[in-house]
Amino acid sequence: MKNFAFKINENSYKVKIVSQENNKIELEVNGTSYAVEMDKDIKSKKTPTLVRAASKRPAEPLKVNPTSSKTKIVAPIPGTILSLNIKIGDVIKVGDSLLILEAMKMENNIVAEKAGTVTAMNIAVGQQVLQNEVMIELE
Repeated sequence: MKNFAFKINENSYKVKIVSQENNKIELEVNGTSYAVEMDKDIKSKKTPTLVRAASKRPAEPLKVNPTSSKTKIVAPIPGTILSLNIKIGDVIKVGDSLLILEAMKMENNIVAEKAGTVTAMNIAVGQQVLQNEVMIELE
């Protein structure tokens, strides 16, 4: 069945497993036959388990500066622009859908957190954006 070579305290051993049924194994060590009975099966996991520590601080929501006359909409995560729901000159209200950003095979709806008029669009459909990249500017 299987052959193994061991070296213990400078002594060489050639082990051949002849047969195995449940917890009984017949083997030969340097030509001498032995019958061995195992106490219990030891099962090993093939896939390791990843354990991640909890975050020490809660996630902070993206905030806009309420006193500024200009507002910049930035990408919250890296991804690809799937669709644009606005164009330059559009007047938007709080909660209006601005665009759809695909990240990690999920579609994320980016909404306006402040009312205003679209003055600049630094993105196009199909473009990839990085986290914190300015996508849209409002006034």
